[in-house]
Amino acid sequence: MGDTTRNRTFPHGNDNDDATAPPSPSPPEMVYYEGCPGCAMERKKENNTGTPYKEFFYVGVTTLASALPISSLFPFLYFMIQDMHVAKNEQDIGVYAGLLGASYMIGRCFASLFWGVVADRIGRKPIIALSMFSVVIFNTLFGLSVKYWMAIATRMLLGSMNGMLAPIKAYSVEVCRPEHHALGLSVVSTGWGIGLVVGPAIGGYLAQPAKQYPNLFSENSIFGRFPYLLPCLFISLIAFAVLISCIWLPETLHMHKNLEREVEMVGDSRAAPHREVPHSEKSLYKNWPLMSSIIAYCVFTLHDTAYSEIFSLWAVSEKKYGGLSFSSKDVGQVLAVSGAGLLLYQIFVYRHVHKYLGSIISSRIAAALSIPLLATYPFMTHLSGTKLGLAIYFAAVIKGAFATTILTGTCILQNSAVSQNQRGAANGISTTAMSLFKAIAPAGAGVLFSWAQKRQHAAFFPGDQMIFLILNLVEVIGLVLTFKPFLAVPKQYDFK
Repeated sequence: MGDTTRNRTFPHGNDNDDATAPPSPSPPEMVYYEGCPGCAMERKKENNTGTPYKEFFYVGVTTLASALPISSLFPFLYFMIQDMHVAKNEQDIGVYAGLLGASYMIGRCFASLFWGVVADRIGRKPIIALSMFSVVIFNTLFGLSVKYWMAIATRMLLGSMNGMLAPIKAYSVEVCRPEHHALGLSVVSTGWGIGLVVGPAIGGYLAQPAKQYPNLFSENSIFGRFPYLLPCLFISLIAFAVLISCIWLPETLHMHKNLEREVEMVGDSRAAPHREVPHSEKSLYKNWPLMSSIIAYCVFTLHDTAYSEIFSLWAVSEKKYGGLSFSSKDVGQVLAVSGAGLLLYQIFVYRHVHKYLGSIISSRIAAALSIPLLATYPFMTHLSGTKLGLAIYFAAVIKGAFATTILTGTCILQNSAVSQNQRGAANGISTTAMSLFKAIAPAGAGVLFSWAQKRQHAAFFPGDQMIFLILNLVEVIGLVLTFKPFLAVPKQYDFK
């Protein structure tokens, strides 16, 4: 067998026993290949039934570092476009800001599938490390941008070179036993969600430091000449620390040749080195369990992204337009509390929800409950003071928990619908489609919000009610997609 290590198990008993009764069949044995990192990980999981907190910590901080650059520019984006003097008048700033904000997702949309396929060939760890390196380089260059074309180019390169999301999802389920898959993917969602909340805070507090903190930074310093470098540099330093920590990141991809032939030579009493249910190696695009879960995932992503955009616009708009008249600080506090609640939910609650309900049932229940919850938002404008605070904080936290339940559940379906050697590519397809929907959602939500404000006094579903009605219609479409025949589930899996 050359590069394999194995232990044979022989039936016990004496010669008389063997003569009078057939020997008991040997229990199946695992075949591990020396030097294969995937086999080493499988052996580790076989010997350790506990939760791999160390690996989950790496997954969480790596996802966090990858998510920080995405939203960190939004607090200072308007001022950055203004300083570049690219817009002919103030009304055009929003157009240029929208293009710059979407450039990251456009770059990621075109490259995610490629990085997922590469991760299936050379491993998860190299792509994760390369992604962190790209954040260090291109995010810093973005902070040094003084021309609009340079800002667009660096953001698009950052999106296209940061191919971490596909392999990190695959990695999060490969470092743990099946009973911990839900927790592993929820760690990815947690890191991502925290990054999208903390990123704007970093951008808001550290941008234009010479104006915000004149006692610490002078106009003649490097941070005075490049007013948006400090937040980008701070995030790049976090990414650099994570890049160094990748040295201790274990690989999970199986790397040995002729596996099926060599396992067959061992005998029928042996099993493949990993315990995944085998999948046919047909085209991923013909794998309907995978593609149907991706479609549902994209619809829910569209809803969640549009909700995030609309919530911020609705909360700061005046009450005469159906809003809450919040300040940007008030909105930030709501998002911070929502992020903290989301973190607690994913760490302490979600694993139990998934354990008892499974991926599909939990997603359906969360989607169904989101509909009446969103329907209450327009009526919060009639509240004030403590009642309004309690209502909006509670609703934001619960809505975040529902969204996490849905998106994590559909991610589990995607990763379970393929074998390991196709998991990176499958997540690449998912990330590509999701990036496209994430690029469409903010623009569509902005247009919807502007249109709704103009019909605030309509008799049939006035502006603010119309906004949340359309959001609920998208949620209903997603809910329908979780039922047969729209959602297909492989027969060999029990998703409840």
